[in-house]
Amino acid sequence: MLLKGGRLIDPANSKDEMADVLLVDGKVKAVGSDVQGKVPEGVLEVDVAGKVVCPGLIDIHVHFREPGQTAKESIETGSAAAAKGGFTTVVCMPNTSPAIDNPGTVALIQESAKNSSKINVLTTGAITKGIAGEELAPIGSLKRAGVVAITDDGNCVQNNNLMRRALEYTAMFDLPIMDHCQDYSLVGSGMMHDGYWNNTLGLPGWPSAGEEMIVARNILLAEKTQAHIHCQHMSAAGSIRLLREAKSRGVSISGEACPHHFTLTDAAIAGSQKFWAEDGKAICYPNNGDCPSWPEFDTNFKMNPPLRSAKDREAVIEGVVDGTLEIISSDHAPHCDYEKEVEFANAPFGITGLENQLAVSLMQLYHSGRMNLADLIERFTVAPARLIKSNRGTLSVDAPADVTVFDPDSEWIFRREDTVSKATNNPFYDWMLKGRPVMTVVGGEIVSQ
Repeated sequence: MLLKGGRLIDPANSKDEMADVLLVDGKVKAVGSDVQGKVPEGVLEVDVAGKVVCPGLIDIHVHFREPGQTAKESIETGSAAAAKGGFTTVVCMPNTSPAIDNPGTVALIQESAKNSSKINVLTTGAITKGIAGEELAPIGSLKRAGVVAITDDGNCVQNNNLMRRALEYTAMFDLPIMDHCQDYSLVGSGMMHDGYWNNTLGLPGWPSAGEEMIVARNILLAEKTQAHIHCQHMSAAGSIRLLREAKSRGVSISGEACPHHFTLTDAAIAGSQKFWAEDGKAICYPNNGDCPSWPEFDTNFKMNPPLRSAKDREAVIEGVVDGTLEIISSDHAPHCDYEKEVEFANAPFGITGLENQLAVSLMQLYHSGRMNLADLIERFTVAPARLIKSNRGTLSVDAPADVTVFDPDSEWIFRREDTVSKATNNPFYDWMLKGRPVMTVVGGEIVSQ
C-alpha cells in the first residue's frame, strides 16, 4: 500500500513533513524520498492529500469486558470501535469475570483477539488474585504469558506493603505497574467531585485528596523500589503537581489523562445549561455548532475518578501540554443501557471513549492552540509504546505497518446511532467535533475507512 500526498507526523523520528509512506508485507518499507524506486508493481495507491498520516494510535487503557461481561462489550465489538476511532493497538484491563490473574485467562484473551479482532489487542495482568488486594498474583507467570503491564485497575491496592512487594517483583520482570489511584478511606461512598456542585446537588463527594494520597504513596514506593509506576486517569490538580515534582527529580513514574477530564467538569452533572454558562466557555467548540443539551444527573457523566472543577481541568490540560501526563487514553468502560438508565446514585461508574477521543483531544488541545499536532500525536503513539515496551508507535523502516490517517479539520456530529461499540454510555453524543479518523491500517491492511 502506498499512502500518497499526506502530511506525515512521526514524533518518534521527529518528522513533520509532506511525504509518501510505502507499506509492504506488513512492514513500513520506505518513507518520503526513499519511496522512489521501491514501489512494487500493482500496489494499492491511496490518495491522502490534505490528511495527516501518523503511526497507528495506541490506547493503553480499555475495558473490553471479556471474559464474563460480554453483554457490555466484547473483544470483537471493542476492537471495531477502536479501529473506527483510529486506534491500531489497545491494552485491556484485568477487571473481568474472572479477573485476568493467571496465564490461562491471558491465553483466553489472546485466542479471542486472534479470532475476532482486526487490531492488536494486548492485555494486562492483575496485581493481586481476583483483583481483591490481598494476595499477589503470579507476576512472573503473567509476564511469561505475554502481559504488557500489571494492574488492579478498577480497584486500588490499599495495603502499602503489598504494593511495595508487587513493585519489587515487577522490577525483576521489567514490567510497569499501572495504578488506579483511590484511597478508599477518603473516598468512601463518593459519587462526584467534592466541591460546590456535589453540595448543591446533594450527592456524596469524592475528594481530590483521595487520588492525591495514592499518587504521593506511589512516588515514595517508586523511589524505594526503583520500579516504574504509571498513574492512570489523573484528574486532580494536586496529583499533577506531585507527578511534575517527582519527575523533575528523576523518579520512575508516569501519568495519563483522559479526554473527559480535560474537557468536562463537575458542573456538567448539574445539566447542560449550568455547564455551558460557566465551565463550558473554556471549550474550543466549533462556532457553527449548537451546544448540545442534557439533563441534570445524567449518568453518562458519572465516571471514576469523577469530573472535577475547572481548576482541576486546567491542571490536567497543563499536565498534558508540558508532558507531565505523557499519555492520553480513553478508559473505555462500556455498560449496558439498563445499568445506566437508573438514578445517579445507583448507576455504575464509567463511559465509553474509543470512537471519539481523538476528535475531542484535537478540539480541546490542538484547535484551542494549547498544543501543536506533533506533540498531541506523541501522547497517542510513541509515549504509550514506550511504556509497554512496544516496537509500535513509529513509522520507522521495518516497523509494523500500523497507520492512522485523519483529517484534523473535519467537523462532524458524534451521534449515538453511528456507534460501533455495544455500549452507548457516552457524554459526547450530539457534540460537533473537529478532527476525524478517515482510515485505520493494521499490518498493512485497511481495517476501518
